[in-house]
Amino acid sequence: MSKIQDSNGDELTGALGRAAARAQRRTTPSGAAKQESANAAAAAARRFSERAAAKGLADISYAALDSPFGALLAASTASGLVRLAFPEEGIDPVLEGLAQRLSPRIVEAGKGLERVRRELDDYFSGRRRDFELALDWSLIGPFGQKVLHATAAIPYGVVLTYTEVAAEAGSPRGSRAAGNALGSNPIPIVIPCHRVLRTGGGLGGYAGGLERKRFLLELEGALTPSLG
Repeated sequence: MSKIQDSNGDELTGALGRAAARAQRRTTPSGAAKQESANAAAAAARRFSERAAAKGLADISYAALDSPFGALLAASTASGLVRLAFPEEGIDPVLEGLAQRLSPRIVEAGKGLERVRRELDDYFSGRRRDFELALDWSLIGPFGQKVLHATAAIPYGVVLTYTEVAAEAGSPRGSRAAGNALGSNPIPIVIPCHRVLRTGGGLGGYAGGLERKRFLLELEGALTPSLG
């Protein structure tokens, strides 16, 4: 093969390579295009979720709500608020639990829990003492419902002991069982299990952590704020 033929072959190979590169640039989306596509898909998913919730096609709607503790996950059914989860519980595990115990028909509803959002905002800012939200007690067993109904009746700024709550639930000697029911409260803050202390004034336990329990009690004036 002559040098001229070699040269022509190299030029042809180079031209084909440049053409392929141009075609690749035209068919491969840029980073900005990918982000724009992802944003559009997310917006479409939100619109679908909101329509599904509005038309009653979902059994459970959920949303992330701001709080002093980070994003709380709130979930609601047609009966009312069914779950309020602290950030470390994780979105996926909470939703999986709801799907297994209640229904897999779950959608994200950005505007569907506005009343929950508003009442929590008012509570954390000190403008609200009592929640007026409808509640769904489906995740709570019979004895747990007795305990948590008694807990829900504890006024703002007031505390009871585990023994007192057990007695209110009809089981004066069931303080340990009452503690277990309080520890598995699926709607903390709104059902104020933070208002239940050990006999003698110790904080006792709290599924959200003792620092959060102290924060809530100080917010309500039931405890003197610590100095550090």
